Amino acid sequence: MEQEYNNIGPERKEYEMIAKTFMGLEEVLAEELTNLGANNVVAGRRMVSFTGDKEMMYRANFQLHTAIRILKPIKHFKALSADDVYEEVKKVDWSEYLDEKKTFAVDAVVFSEEFRHSKFVAYRVKDAIADQFREKSGTRPNVSIANPDLRLHIHIAEDRATLCLDSSGESLHRRGYRQESVEAPLNEVLAAGMILMSGWRGETDFIDPMCGSGTLPIEAALIAHNMAPGIFRKEYAFEKWPDFDSDLFDYIYNDDSQERDFEHHIYGYDNDPKAVSTARRNVKAAGLSNDVTIELQDFADFKQPEEKAVIITNPPYGERISTPNLLDTYKMIGEILKHEFSGNEAWVLSYKEECFDQIGLKPSIKIPLYNGSLECEFRKYQMFQGKLRNFRSEGNILKTEEEKKAMAEKHRFKKNREFKNRLSEDEANKDGDIRTFIFHKHNPAYQEPKFMRRAEPEDQKPEREERKQPWKKDFKRDDHRDFRRDNDRKDKRDGGFREDRKEGFKDKKYGFKGKRGDDFRGRRDDFKGKKTDFRGKGGKPFDKKGRKDFRQKGRRFEHED
Repeated sequence: MEQEYNNIGPERKEYEMIAKTFMGLEEVLAEELTNLGANNVVAGRRMVSFTGDKEMMYRANFQLHTAIRILKPIKHFKALSADDVYEEVKKVDWSEYLDEKKTFAVDAVVFSEEFRHSKFVAYRVKDAIADQFREKSGTRPNVSIANPDLRLHIHIAEDRATLCLDSSGESLHRRGYRQESVEAPLNEVLAAGMILMSGWRGETDFIDPMCGSGTLPIEAALIAHNMAPGIFRKEYAFEKWPDFDSDLFDYIYNDDSQERDFEHHIYGYDNDPKAVSTARRNVKAAGLSNDVTIELQDFADFKQPEEKAVIITNPPYGERISTPNLLDTYKMIGEILKHEFSGNEAWVLSYKEECFDQIGLKPSIKIPLYNGSLECEFRKYQMFQGKLRNFRSEGNILKTEEEKKAMAEKHRFKKNREFKNRLSEDEANKDGDIRTFIFHKHNPAYQEPKFMRRAEPEDQKPEREERKQPWKKDFKRDDHRDFRRDNDRKDKRDGGFREDRKEGFKDKKYGFKGKRGDDFRGRRDDFKGKKTDFRGKGGKPFDKKGRKDFRQKGRRFEHED
């Protein structure tokens, strides 16, 4: 059947495509695409561009472990305003992709001074498509956010715009095997990226001592068997395209020639009975019960495994999950790895530097990764018995040449941290869906303190301090001690002056009470309709007859003698 598709002429035409992923997984995704047979693979920021035909697009959606979305660009253009976007989008012949009975949706990502609102850009794209159909036929396709027939994606960086067809639909991290979840579950794409980054492909046992809902063990089993993660999904967006080739996709879906046997075993442990129950259900739904065992066990009770193994785990950070004694937990992790996991490798993903410090072990490599909006690090620990000198003398390698090169790069984390300043908490990758990202212009000036004291000349500083504290030079410690013991002040503080003040005011109708909400406000209505004797200086009432009258005789400044 493979020969049959190789003979198809027009369908073998290659075109540009973009695979979206998380920050830090670009190189892993690029390697996946190369192994898949893609051409012109180039890693970017949170994306990898490549070229391929229709079969490659189907396989990329179906087989990639670390891709979130596969986009097919249909137009690149320059846009300096919203009107430019409208006019350029309207130039596309949309009858090739839609008709009046179909529905569509538009997602927008903008990173530009001119375009500050992604939804407004999406509206202009929608207007251009609708107006084109209305001008030709008098009717237009409708918009459907939940389940459209065609998904469009527009990305604008400064004045460069790219309009794409979204071939994936729902984010590819939604594999389809998850039956239940726990609090703050690990994203499937991130879990697969961590495993591929470690270099593990099923050569040893795999252990996650804090497995939660079982994401890492399940993704490890898929990688060990080289199974396509899309085998559990119900549909893809490209299945609704007019040129969808169902026979070609059925061939790809049923092709298991690249799958392999797994001779080791995968273990997941957790100290939460609910998490263990959830993980077991997810493993069963994925059909991997023969390869994955989930048990109720605290990491503190972990014992040295009989077979060679690798640990990859994602302990709690204390951010989304409230964890008592967080630092003690990481200290325990370090002790267990040191005494119960010698001769093996351990990989830990975490967020806070103080947590890593509590582990107390020197990592051989640190890899920056983003877990949602949290800037994390993925650290590798090479565990061995005895001294490092003896470990190396036996021919063992603590760090590979690639790891040494990566660790020697200066500012490798600082460069990535600048990305965090461009995103707010609300823009974090909700449920791993890249469509929720909205870019805003990063202005480092906004990070400066709002109020900054101006620098003063040196010759003015002593004068300023002397003016502020004229008593400080002659004030003695003994005087300060006597002042605090002053009996008069003590009497007033213990019920003298302050108590008298309270008594003096508490019975007066319009007095100040000294408490919030019990003062003169709201009392002015009591004065209405009453004759009030306002007294002047010395307590004498004002004489109305003797007042100046500027209105008599029509002259402004005359008054009675």
